[in-house]
Amino acid sequence: MATTVARVTQISSRSEVSFEDAVQGGIERATSTLRNVQGAWVKDQKVEVTDGRIVAYQVNLEITFVLDD
Repeated sequence: MATTVARVTQISSRSEVSFEDAVQGGIERATSTLRNVQGAWVKDQKVEVTDGRIVAYQVNLEITFVLDD
């Protein structure tokens, strides 16, 4: 029986559009650098506020990727 080993790494992604856009941007960037990305967990979310208005959305993601044999 084969054993699969994965690693988890944290990244932060920011968008001026939405939380969903920040997540998507983070996933796209992670998959351009890391091989075998299997999933992500949104660990934290926050907004940046200027003059009482939301101007940016930020997410901290934990990205899981399977290590090559």
